[in-house]
Amino acid sequence: MEENREDGEADSTFAGGPEALKKLREKLKVCQTERAEFLALSQRLKADYINLKRDEARAREAAVKHANQNLLLELIDLADSFELAMANETAWQSVSENWRRGVEYIYAKLAGVMENHGLTVIDPLDQPFDPESAHAVGHLDTENPEQDNKVLAVIQKGYRLAEKVIRPARVKVGRKI
Repeated sequence: MEENREDGEADSTFAGGPEALKKLREKLKVCQTERAEFLALSQRLKADYINLKRDEARAREAAVKHANQNLLLELIDLADSFELAMANETAWQSVSENWRRGVEYIYAKLAGVMENHGLTVIDPLDQPFDPESAHAVGHLDTENPEQDNKVLAVIQKGYRLAEKVIRPARVKVGRKI
């Protein structure tokens, strides 16, 4: 019987001889190398899969936002119509108070729906003109130097969805004379 050696050296009386032992060691090295390569490949594939899932979730979220943006743009047009109707003081006061309250209630519900979907109004009045969030449609002459390049009138509200301007405000900007 062979004795087990604690120092890890193989017994020279191995059944296949030293040549067979050498071949087995080479085969073991090849297997260990292949194992390391497969492990690295497996780890890369796992990381790629995690990244793919994250990227797909982002793409899905962007698609939903885009779909919501188109719908919200249509709702903005509807809100503009309500605001135009309520802005005509003569016509607005000529209808019954109950009818006005009903229209105001519907408009408030519409504004609530838009707000619940992340739409916020851009209010640039008395702020320095910012071409990223407002479109200048005209100038108002002013003698006050503090009003130079400030928004003095809002012609049409602007809207922002999350951090993206989906419709810039239409404004008139002060110009010092």
